Amino acid sequence: MATHVGGLSTTGTDGVRIRGLARRFGEHRVLEDLDLDIAPGEFVAILGRSGSGKSTLLRALAGLDHGVEGSGDISAPEDLSVVFQDARLLPWARVLDNVLLGVRGADAGGRARRALAEVGLEGRERSWPNELSGGEQQRVALARSLVREPRLLLADEPFGALDALTRIRMHVLLNRLCEVHQPAVLLVTHDVDEAVVLADRVVVLDSGRLVLDQRVDLDQPRRHDDPAFARLRATLLEQLGVPPTP
Repeated sequence: MATHVGGLSTTGTDGVRIRGLARRFGEHRVLEDLDLDIAPGEFVAILGRSGSGKSTLLRALAGLDHGVEGSGDISAPEDLSVVFQDARLLPWARVLDNVLLGVRGADAGGRARRALAEVGLEGRERSWPNELSGGEQQRVALARSLVREPRLLLADEPFGALDALTRIRMHVLLNRLCEVHQPAVLLVTHDVDEAVVLADRVVVLDSGRLVLDQRVDLDQPRRHDDPAFARLRATLLEQLGVPPTP
């Protein structure tokens, strides 16, 4: 397995291996000697307070932290996609053209149309982004990522700007898409319930260090009224410094 000190090495592996990852901005250390593995097809959610290093970790893994000081070894699949909180659609391009950005090969248009159908937007190929709701725009962003059949999907609070009901619908959609495509997933979120609903494992960062790595041994679909769900939620909230509710 190839690695590269201080940067990202994309390899033929389907999983992720991070060793001794450190990142700093001036004198401020954002990540400190972090180790993390993600198995092929595994869904890992990252929780942490603001400034704990969650998004910095994701950007390092995506190779988007150019010019940031640091060190460590990162090995990740060559085929990876990133979804951000902002759908980042090109406003001057129609929905289908947004999904097709950077897509090459035979039947690219057919693949993009099938991806839109998968996220429930069949028939909206010729729409403009400003004609879509926020949830629909995020569906386009998911289609744009999944049309590339990534072996690693990186998601940085992709549902953070959506209303509660739309978030629930997006959780169901993302679960179904992951079952079909089976990428490894790293999800950054502030929402403990979102992490427990979606992930196979939840890791907690605090001041750039991994302080908890917890498997989620709950059957899908996960229910908030399940006592095991409530216990895990309480454990994670306590680790994040949230006192238990009386």
